[in-house]
Amino acid sequence: MTVEMGGAIKKPGNMKENKTGGWRTFKPIITDKCIGCGICTWYCPEGCIEVKEIKGKKKAVVNYDYCKGCLICYKECPQKAIEKEREK
Repeated sequence: MTVEMGGAIKKPGNMKENKTGGWRTFKPIITDKCIGCGICTWYCPEGCIEVKEIKGKKKAVVNYDYCKGCLICYKECPQKAIEKEREK
């Protein structure tokens, strides 16, 4: 991938090409309140959240290699099942 002058990235949704998780300040933490509705996946601008079946229950899972920490998922979760944690 070529990055233009000034760091502009020309195409959206390119998280699979650019690991961006290393510079976030906060990260979303999916709690046991998650019902696997998938709304967080719709709002994630990088597509780094997916719903998986874990021990017979659907639950959102974040790929932290690509999560920028924008916390849109945290704000949009109707179950308030996402908490935020300061990156260490």
